[in-house]
Order: sequence, then structure tokens, then C-alpha cells
Amino acid sequence: MENPHAERQAVLLERILKNSSKCTEMILELNHCLEEVLRANSAVQTAADLSTKYRKNVQYNMEVTKENALR
Repeated sequence: MENPHAERQAVLLERILKNSSKCTEMILELNHCLEEVLRANSAVQTAADLSTKYRKNVQYNMEVTKENALR
């Protein structure tokens, strides 16, 4: 006669392994999607950096021009 508790534990363990496998698969897919988003955002980050530098340069030049005009 088989142990009913062992049989139940085997079924539960199989369910846990199946769900863990699905979870791992979803995490890998999520990581892949995040990598795609980061790649797509790299151009936006570059544009934002250039815009920030341009704004700082314009601000500096306006201050220098204003100082020279007051002299």
C-alpha cells in the first residue's frame, strides 16, 4: 500500500516546480523587454544630454554678453 501523504507531496512538488518554471520564464521575458526599452531610450538620453549642454552654453553666452554690454 502506497503512502497517501507521499503521493500528495509529490503532486504538490510537481505543481511548485511547474509554477517556478513559468515564473522563471516570465522573468527572463521581462528582462528581455527591459533590455529593449533601455536600448530604445539610449537615443532619448543622448538627445536630453545634448539639449542640457546646449542650454547651459546658451545661458553662459547670454551672461557673458550681458556683462560685456554693461561695460
